[in-house]
Amino acid sequence: MEFSIKTINRLFGLLLIAFLLNAVITFKFGTLKEVVITNPKSYVSVSNVDRTLDCLAMNIYKEAGHETFEGKVAVAQVTLNRVDSPHFPKDICGVVYQKNFVMEKVICQFSWYCTGMQKAKPIDAAYKESYAVAKKVLLEGFRLDSLRDALYYHAVYVSPAWPYEKITKIGNHIFYRNKK
Repeated sequence: MEFSIKTINRLFGLLLIAFLLNAVITFKFGTLKEVVITNPKSYVSVSNVDRTLDCLAMNIYKEAGHETFEGKVAVAQVTLNRVDSPHFPKDICGVVYQKNFVMEKVICQFSWYCTGMQKAKPIDAAYKESYAVAKKVLLEGFRLDSLRDALYYHAVYVSPAWPYEKITKIGNHIFYRNKK
């Protein structure tokens, strides 16, 4: 009789463990399925990462392709800062290719895009370095502390009447943030 009570207790314990394990697994998979379905942006594919890197690298190349490493990082960082801002699109390609229409005139956030300079992907050393910087900034999180809030920049040879606060000059660009 003692043997059968121990056996029943063990079987009951195993059934209880199996039931709890099943409940936990079902809950976890249900939560995972919910995240993927309700938040499609949480899904990252290789092609999505490649496309994003291409957009960022092209912007770095067109805006600062022949500048120093720091100049390239600065352009990349402004692009990423805009993604986090409520005033710009929520993805890198959207920021790079953003167009606004003001009094029937098309204005691009980055001038190279409106001028039609967005031809095929270049294969020179400057583009390869721009792509490497894009990977470092996007995938490794490399940032310049001084540009944490930078959302705008322009070339040193122009003088727009911007209402923004000047942060610094890096290479051939002057960087700005919104006034506090």
